[in-house]
Amino acid sequence: MLKKLLEADEVGLRLEWVGGLPLWEAHPTYRHQKAVDRIRGSIRPKEGEACGCVHVADVYIRFPDGSYKRPDIAIFCREPEELDEAITQIPEAVVEVVSRGYEAKDLEIAPRFYLSQGVKDVVIFDPYTLLVLHLRQDGAYRHISPVELELSSCRLTV
Repeated sequence: MLKKLLEADEVGLRLEWVGGLPLWEAHPTYRHQKAVDRIRGSIRPKEGEACGCVHVADVYIRFPDGSYKRPDIAIFCREPEELDEAITQIPEAVVEVVSRGYEAKDLEIAPRFYLSQGVKDVVIFDPYTLLVLHLRQDGAYRHISPVELELSSCRLTV
């Protein structure tokens, strides 16, 4: 499956396989990538936590249900073992930056999926409206960027 997903990447499509359904979007814009870089630069461990807050951007993760997703940012407490294939370790948190034309994928499909797969914190940032959604099993919280968020093990500024 990963080979087919990577072939789509070669023709300019980001393809994901979620719950048996293919989802695609065009490669991100400069605005999108600037937001990802800015957020990644702010990620740090919470005081007193042993989490390494290892973060990667736009890497395939194979989830327990067989789905393949490429979160804009995935945050792990320890370095993933897989170097040349899809990561199978569940991220502690994911951050998705909304892309124009793909709002349903980023706002409706992704949060429910990630939470159902054991991701503790899901952060969705819309760079056009500055809306920040922080979703956890215990609820959803709305903010306006810039905002500092305290995740399960890390902190970041969106």
